[in-house]
Amino acid sequence: MSLPQPIVDRIKLLEEKYTAMGQDLLSYLDGLLYADVCTYWDYIRLDTLLSLQQPRTQFPDETVFIMYHQVTELYFKLALHELKQIVERGPDAAFMTERLQRVNRYFSVLTSSFDIMVEGMEREQFQKFRMSLLPASGFQSAQYRMIEIYATDFIHLVDKDVRESMRNGNHPVAELFEHIYWKAGATELSSGKKTLTLRQFEEKYSVELVRLAESLERNNMLALYHALPEADRNSDELRVALKQLDVNVNINWPLVHYKSAVRYLQANPADIAATGGTNWQKYLPPRFQKRIFYPELWSAEEQENWGKIWVENVLSSQVKS
Repeated sequence: MSLPQPIVDRIKLLEEKYTAMGQDLLSYLDGLLYADVCTYWDYIRLDTLLSLQQPRTQFPDETVFIMYHQVTELYFKLALHELKQIVERGPDAAFMTERLQRVNRYFSVLTSSFDIMVEGMEREQFQKFRMSLLPASGFQSAQYRMIEIYATDFIHLVDKDVRESMRNGNHPVAELFEHIYWKAGATELSSGKKTLTLRQFEEKYSVELVRLAESLERNNMLALYHALPEADRNSDELRVALKQLDVNVNINWPLVHYKSAVRYLQANPADIAATGGTNWQKYLPPRFQKRIFYPELWSAEEQENWGKIWVENVLSSQVKS
């Protein structure tokens, strides 16, 4: 019985492929013959995935807290997957736009689903089980820091109080890193010293983050945007994608956390410190840092009011409730 021509064609292509690698096609065909078929649960490692939730307390809502943070880190990994492809491709407006739109969709899912955290846990349960998590904190998400580093020139991540003074000083990344904005958000509320949360994070990730920033000095998203021809830089679609990334990472994502903190951590007359002792009141609201990846794409008024309307709406809704 003769084989259908499409199968014959595929066999010829496979033979060419394995011959070029110095491999025996028959051995690989034998392997295919004996191999088990792929199942859904094996392909996505379902059993392993579902075994990764290990609460530290008996409060049921801790499982919600764990799983949403795990989902968050998976979406961060997807975002980094896209950003790395942009860097590997180099200046290419169409490719950059399409991949940034993917990243924005990931963040859109995360921010729209954050009500799982804001409304989906009992306040009393959270305030109890969070004490077993010290000093761990979502502040310690290295992937989120990596997304920031991929997005812009490192100077835009420097604390705003020293940002302008360091802008034109040709400071190495390692020096700028000592003034990165988020360090101010992880100081002890009483003494101003680094929290254990921050010290742990720096010990584990500082070298890796500095090296990443050094590798991206000339090919982060902002640098690649500047490397494009003027006509491509003026593309409305690309500008919208960049501005949306700015809003997603620097306004929407911090402020859904702010909304959650107001619900779970704010009390009258005093505020409750965040897990790990981070100063969320100063750290999360965008207006305190004016952290903007692409300032040239925003008007002076937009920069001045960065995130302000969002915060006012959140506080207003909390007062009414």
